[in-house]
Amino acid sequence: MMIRRLGLGAAFALAGHLAMAQPLLHAVGLENQYANVLEQIGGPYVKVTAIQSNPNTDPHEFEVTPSVAAAFHGADLVVENGLGYDSWADKMVAGTNAKVLSAQKLLGLPDSTPNPHLWYRTDTMPAVAAAAAAFFEAKDPAHKAAYEANLQAFDASLTPWKQEIAKVKASFAGAPVAVTEPVADYLLHEAGLKIMTPFSFELSVMNDTDPSPQDVAKEEALLKDRKVKLFAYNVQVTDPQTQALLALAKKHDVRVVPVYELMPASAKNYQDWMLQATVALDQALTAAGAK
Repeated sequence: MMIRRLGLGAAFALAGHLAMAQPLLHAVGLENQYANVLEQIGGPYVKVTAIQSNPNTDPHEFEVTPSVAAAFHGADLVVENGLGYDSWADKMVAGTNAKVLSAQKLLGLPDSTPNPHLWYRTDTMPAVAAAAAAFFEAKDPAHKAAYEANLQAFDASLTPWKQEIAKVKASFAGAPVAVTEPVADYLLHEAGLKIMTPFSFELSVMNDTDPSPQDVAKEEALLKDRKVKLFAYNVQVTDPQTQALLALAKKHDVRVVPVYELMPASAKNYQDWMLQATVALDQALTAAGAK
């Protein structure tokens, strides 16, 4: 009987532990990279939903469905990118009582900021993580220590990425590169690389408008004449023109580095994704003999 009583006691203790670990809050990340950071900060106490999470689709063609709308039900916190990137969610967010954190606003960026791909900046996710942790702590003070510990661990985990950026900059600062659109421009700039693609071309591709013939000619010449050391190609947003540029880069042996707008399945988490992307730059530049 004693053994059985101990067994029941252990079972009750385990059940109590599991009950305590049930999510107390619901957070929504409009893109999976933001959702991933929320998961890391919230741990077992926060249920996190990612709305856009398929890296094989064009995020600009995202369509709101009833199931998407339902995902916002009961949300305590919604994290958006801002700068019009995820304005499709405005009406649904307005219909909730959720607190909204905008990466744009956390960074103090004006609406006129031309490049919305903020997650390629090293200061974006630390700001998002800190704001999320503060919100979770205010709503769930019983687990404040856990949220703070998770925040510290997340910030520390970004160190390898920042070190890799510094390594690329030290070795290849000023190396010329081409891109299809400004997806990874923040990372390229921080690594000290020189983007040769006309910015007007990048914006045209991003906004799904036709670039000028002059911009197209300049972009093609960068690849044909091998004036750049690598070509950062957005694999999520493609059209006949960008596909033709990809073929041109391969034909003239320009190193191609694929970049994503949503976190790919190959990444364990956000920081691993950014580290992978930066290592890919390092490897491509090394292979190209950039100096």
